Amino acid sequence: MPSDKIYIEDKKFDKTDFAAEPLSKGEYFNCSFTNCNFSNSDLSAIILSECNFTACNLSMAKMKNTALRDVTFQDCKLLGLNFDNVNSFLLAMSFHNCNLDLVSMRKINLKKTVFKTCTFHEADFSESDLSGAIFDGCDFDRATFSYSILESADFRTSFHYIIDPETNKIKKAKFSRTEVAGLLHKYDIEID
Repeated sequence: MPSDKIYIEDKKFDKTDFAAEPLSKGEYFNCSFTNCNFSNSDLSAIILSECNFTACNLSMAKMKNTALRDVTFQDCKLLGLNFDNVNSFLLAMSFHNCNLDLVSMRKINLKKTVFKTCTFHEADFSESDLSGAIFDGCDFDRATFSYSILESADFRTSFHYIIDPETNKIKKAKFSRTEVAGLLHKYDIEID
């Protein structure tokens, strides 16, 4: 029985507009996408394993049941992306210098994920497991952490976060002295 899904390995995609011509459904292994546009495209049910995205625009892309297995995003724009419905099996990603404003990462397992110099303005991490995650130089202006697991997560070089220790698990999480006020925000107190 013929399958309409394809398997692509070790392919380099450069300056491709997948908003105009969608990425074919299938499995992509060890592929690189550079300067590609995926804005508002449908990446649902695609399997991406050991793939790299560099300087790509994935804003508002649909990712229902998309498999992201050891995928790296570098210098990418991921505005409004909804990670809630991605395939959770072997989910592993890292983000470097990415714009993740307005993303939803609700109820997903992001244990030990590395986020380096990313913006998360108005992002939603409610009920996610971010145990051991590293947030290096990240901006969390108006981001939501609600019933999240942040145990052993490292926020020491990040800023603008507001995290309620009473509704989030923060045991052994690391914070900087200069930003610790973000843990006391709800008490409306002044810290000198």
